Amino acid sequence: MIFIASDHGGFDLKNKIVTKFKKEETEIIDLGAHELDPTDDYPNYVKILTEKVLSSAENKGILICRNGVGVCMAANKYKGIRAGLSWNHKHAISSRNDDDTNVLCLPADYIQDEDAINTVKAWLETPFGNKERYVRRLQEANL
Repeated sequence: MIFIASDHGGFDLKNKIVTKFKKEETEIIDLGAHELDPTDDYPNYVKILTEKVLSSAENKGILICRNGVGVCMAANKYKGIRAGLSWNHKHAISSRNDDDTNVLCLPADYIQDEDAINTVKAWLETPFGNKERYVRRLQEANL
């Protein structure tokens, strides 16, 4: 299952991603924000999304805020979450292949809509490389 969430800073980009993927018949569940509220805080959405991602090893999540850093730091506080901030498809592929990220964080203020959609597609389509060195590094980092 693919889950997506954002605060007000990522609200418009989140909605564009959800619309695009639903048109392509990709199942994606929008966990909020469901209305634009300039006073909302990203940690609330991070908590909801990480709980969903952690409920099954097959689940993946996408978090969006203005620069992507806040949601990424907050998500990585949850044991079992491997969140990575990516801004283009090549970086997203590397984060999945090398680091087995299960949460993609996007910087709404620093990425064009089309680039964000291509980044999400690349990330979702890339499996973990599962090379011995990648597995070893994740184990050493206790991830």
